[in-house]
Amino acid sequence: MKLEMKENCAYSLVSPTSMGLRITPLYQQPVHVSDHFFLQATSAESNVLTVSAALGERVKALTTFVKDSPIAQLIKNDLRKRNIEFEGKEVPQGGPWGYRHQINIADMGYGVRGPRVTNDRAGEVGRTLSVDDFDLERIFDKEGVRILHISGLIAALSPETGKFCLELAKAAGKYGTRISFDLNYRESFWKGRAEELRALFTEIASITDILIGNEEDFQLALGVQGPEAGGENISEKIESFKGMIANVQRAFPRASVFATTLRQVVNANEHVWGAILLASGNVYVAPPKP
Repeated sequence: MKLEMKENCAYSLVSPTSMGLRITPLYQQPVHVSDHFFLQATSAESNVLTVSAALGERVKALTTFVKDSPIAQLIKNDLRKRNIEFEGKEVPQGGPWGYRHQINIADMGYGVRGPRVTNDRAGEVGRTLSVDDFDLERIFDKEGVRILHISGLIAALSPETGKFCLELAKAAGKYGTRISFDLNYRESFWKGRAEELRALFTEIASITDILIGNEEDFQLALGVQGPEAGGENISEKIESFKGMIANVQRAFPRASVFATTLRQVVNANEHVWGAILLASGNVYVAPPKP
């Protein structure tokens, strides 16, 4: 079945997100010995929006900001440079121990020293995102959206953002917007909340049109059986990945497009990447390559 898109829409892609900063040591040095860092305004979801915006599509981030914060202004300026429109409530900081934008500290690794990401997210303003902060009828009906993209990161960020993502998906479906869900499982986000988040992710996936994840995502977030996560000789396991996608399709029949990435880590400097897509009953394979 071909995936038909809503026509006459203001936006090709809209995504909820919690914007923050990513700081990376220069020259692939470890964090603890570095004194020069590259700073970016970023989020997993805005990365997706950036690609579509670069291709000339009109996109929007649904987010929230710390009021009168220079970091919030930096983030807004960066989104504008990427041609990403944004909409969101401005939340008072509430003093020096109040709200802030999260910081992602990324050691890229080198050779046998693996990459390491440290999340510094206490007081993250994005955890307060609520459906009450947005006019969903205006966004999805009057303006119109072709695709709503939801990431498992924002869905798992807090109970509030989980509810927000679910209500967004329901509203999108009501007005004919297609829903894309990238599971993006993160163990640290799920700690102590596995049962709650499994139920949430299953409900969102059940009303999704486009379902994306790797072997770890599908197994740990949705309980769908698949190949061993992070294995070697990934090129020899294509059939097992196809089998996993078939299992996902049976479990979530409303979706019509399924995608998974194939990844094998050689070392911090070299990864083998591929992908599998199931759409309109056809399977497409991008063979793993360095």
